[in-house]
Amino acid sequence: MIFSWIYESDETIQIKSFLRSKGVSKSLLAIVKFNGGKIWLNGKERTVLATLEQGDKVTILIPDEGEHETTVGVDIPLDILFEDDHFLIVNKPSGAASIPSKVHPRLSMANRVKGYYQKQGYANQVIHIVTRLDRDTTGVMLFAKHGYAHALMDTLLRNKEVDKIYRAILSRPLLTEEHGFIDAPIGRTEDSIMTRMVREDGKQALTEYWLDKTYEEGQTVKIKLHTGRTHQIRVHFTSVGAPLLGDDLYGGKADPAILRQALHCESLTFTHPITGELLRIAAPLPEDFIKWETRQKNEEG
Repeated sequence: MIFSWIYESDETIQIKSFLRSKGVSKSLLAIVKFNGGKIWLNGKERTVLATLEQGDKVTILIPDEGEHETTVGVDIPLDILFEDDHFLIVNKPSGAASIPSKVHPRLSMANRVKGYYQKQGYANQVIHIVTRLDRDTTGVMLFAKHGYAHALMDTLLRNKEVDKIYRAILSRPLLTEEHGFIDAPIGRTEDSIMTRMVREDGKQALTEYWLDKTYEEGQTVKIKLHTGRTHQIRVHFTSVGAPLLGDDLYGGKADPAILRQALHCESLTFTHPITGELLRIAAPLPEDFIKWETRQKNEEG
């Protein structure tokens, strides 16, 4: 894959410093150097030690990644929300883990994306997951289609330049404020490697929420995470006495319409780090959410 930039500063610097400012890491430069990549300065092949002057054009050829990984591809259709040469964004269904496990080595989203790449005949078939979701959480999930795009997105995430919005159904109508924060540290529970809890010696965690609608059996809320702790949404709402509907791991009430934790990643908004385009990718509410809320409205009516 080829990328080009015009150097606009009047300061003289080496190509390697300029590429570093564009998110090209030292390890990626090593791949370019030793795996068949190239660097051109104004159309002539040069090394990273060459210097730049204002108006120079730098072009880099990043070699294809091929298929050097063990993930098995499976032919299970994807609900694609967005795709270009750099990113694939899908609407993840419930019941699919993000990555393969010993119990389910072929049913994860990574397996499905690998199968899609194989079917399309893409040169890059390494799976780069940028945003993971729990097995039973639905909604927007972002994959980078090559390592450089993955690195650029990781930078956006670290700088909190990716706006991810969730929807959830709470099993009890306890929230009274239309907008609020849950600011409580999260750590592991004493007797489990899987579950988490609010505890004083945990890591700082901040969840912002907006109350949508209140029903007799629960509430719908919009949520934004300001930190990324494991099970953060599920733990935080459990800590205030309103676990997610269907979340049996954290004491959520069972419901015939919701056979999982009622959590959905609704949208992802960010500036495309390569094209500069502002993207807002949204996934429609899943059928179980709609079914539950329709029942609430019918019972109230």
